[in-house]
Amino acid sequence: MSKSTVKIGFRQPDGEIQEIDAPIGQSVMQAAIFNNVDGIEAECGGSCMCATCHIYLSDDLQAIAGEANEEENEMLEETAAERRPSSRLSCQITVVEDMNGKVFDVPDCQS
Repeated sequence: MSKSTVKIGFRQPDGEIQEIDAPIGQSVMQAAIFNNVDGIEAECGGSCMCATCHIYLSDDLQAIAGEANEEENEMLEETAAERRPSSRLSCQITVVEDMNGKVFDVPDCQS
């Protein structure tokens, strides 16, 4: 029997980590918004149009989440915080079982 949720965390710029239960198949952005994670604004509601759900991924999370597509890469040029090689939009990442126990880093600003 497979799990229906995984525990993921969001590390704020001050180092505090908020852990949430995220449903598998939901976007990381939706999981963050539904659990009131600070720093994930998602002004466009998850349609890859605003870059206010910007996050940083660790090396292991990058391997799980895969690469950003062309549309996401264009939006990542509009981020308010520094764009890094590990930058992604959380609206474009689907929660999967392999993310259990992983932590996403939230930038110091979104807009």
